[in-house]
Amino acid sequence: MIQIGDSLISRDVVEKKFVCNLNECKGACCVEGDSGAPFTDEELDIVEEIYEKVKPYMRKEGIDAVEKQGKFVVDIDNERVTPLVNKKECAYVYFDGTIAKCVFEKAFYDGIIKFKKPLSCHLYPIRIQNLSMYEAVNYDSWNICNPARKFGLENNVPVYQFLKEPIIRKYGEDWFKELEIIAEELEKRK
Repeated sequence: MIQIGDSLISRDVVEKKFVCNLNECKGACCVEGDSGAPFTDEELDIVEEIYEKVKPYMRKEGIDAVEKQGKFVVDIDNERVTPLVNKKECAYVYFDGTIAKCVFEKAFYDGIIKFKKPLSCHLYPIRIQNLSMYEAVNYDSWNICNPARKFGLENNVPVYQFLKEPIIRKYGEDWFKELEIIAEELEKRK
């Protein structure tokens, strides 16, 4: 484990390799799983504000899911998450051919909204768990991401480097720089 402030970071975050490969995985993380993507409290307010702006990007099935279930639902872990379409894909997914993509991200890149996507999605495959005194920052190894691990190995890109933008979004530049220094030190010790 690596500690930065009140964060405990799995060494896998700096040692494992990972680069998303949408052409291979087809955005499976937006379609597979037991529940939707977790929202932060702040994101719930943002989604409430921007929903009408992203609604034109959504599929009919996604709109129907939101209208029936709400803009978020509470899952079995008591987290507020994105609703699902038929217990499968996220309601906020659209398909670009066969690839599942995020309507928030599309609207963001189109300049319609300033919210890129839920932080939990942006940080994936990092998952954050609140403990009593610390926040655990773990690497989630899911078989649907095998193409990303292979692509990361081929390009020698550690998880934390691939996720630099969302890590900075969550923790800030100084936290990321400290993680970078620790990662470099660990690499030298090998």
